[in-house]
Amino acid sequence: MKRAISKVAAPLWGAILALGVASLAPAMVHAESLKVAGIFETPIEEPWVTQIHQALLKGQKELDLDYTWSESVKSADFSRVMREYAEKGYKLIMGDAFGAERIARRVARDYPDVAFVFGSGIGPADPNFGVFDNWIHEPAYLSGMIAGRMTKSNTIGVVGGIAIPEINRLSNAFCSGAKEVNDKVKCKFSFIGSFFDPPKAKEAAIAQIEAGVDVIYAERFGVVEAAQEKKILAISNMSDQASLGPDTVITGPVWDMWPTVKHVVSLVRAGVFTAQDFGGFSYMGKGGAYLAPYHKFEAKLPGDVKKMVADRQAEILDGTFRVDVNEGTPRSD
Repeated sequence: MKRAISKVAAPLWGAILALGVASLAPAMVHAESLKVAGIFETPIEEPWVTQIHQALLKGQKELDLDYTWSESVKSADFSRVMREYAEKGYKLIMGDAFGAERIARRVARDYPDVAFVFGSGIGPADPNFGVFDNWIHEPAYLSGMIAGRMTKSNTIGVVGGIAIPEINRLSNAFCSGAKEVNDKVKCKFSFIGSFFDPPKAKEAAIAQIEAGVDVIYAERFGVVEAAQEKKILAISNMSDQASLGPDTVITGPVWDMWPTVKHVVSLVRAGVFTAQDFGGFSYMGKGGAYLAPYHKFEAKLPGDVKKMVADRQAEILDGTFRVDVNEGTPRSD
């Protein structure tokens, strides 16, 4: 009788044990933190890099990431830094590769078991090089609408880094938004030839202000400082920069990399990461872009301006209005 019971019980206990192990599998997968590295060409304080970095820091807390980073990495050192992280067992390496495109892609091919996801103006490359970009032209357009209504001189300006497609589309969207609501608006554009040179950006902004600009889009760091000194209105970029000029910064497009980071990490953890373009996660509809709060300007902006922006934002989100993507080099009116 006992032998009969044991013959039945053995497979039963085996099945129960198997189920128990299976139920523990997800926990075992997440028991070890995912090693993630960030490699950035500019200092962390540069807004473009800041947004990636902040999302990865959030992932450190909420997604159990073992995150570390290297900033101000020049092209000559990019390959070495990438290889060092890959050799140390980092399974996801993110960053910006605009100045080191060929280098980053060449290194990625040597580590097919590592997921590489970089800011890039070019497409993904099989098997493991994914890309993203700051598709924040929608809130840039909304910011332009505000500028078009708030300008008194009918002359607004943009100070950008380099006239590349990623910066051009924001600059063009800003100007288009302004001209939609004010057909008298003229746009001025200046490019400083660098992704991070605050003194040069400030100098370019002051030149525009002296030429009559009274609302300026601070695509680069340093412009808000000039606007504050000269007491004109400013639109910030990439992050909420109201603290840099509370009486100057109305609002501005914000790039939120959290939806991108969260999605990429889920793919790597599940073992299903593939080379793809993750740019879509930076659109407003995915939560990757939005208009910064008005802060002090909540009380200063006319009610009809706020309603105009809210209505257009709703149209963008429900798909009834599409902001054109114009990546051509903008020319001053």
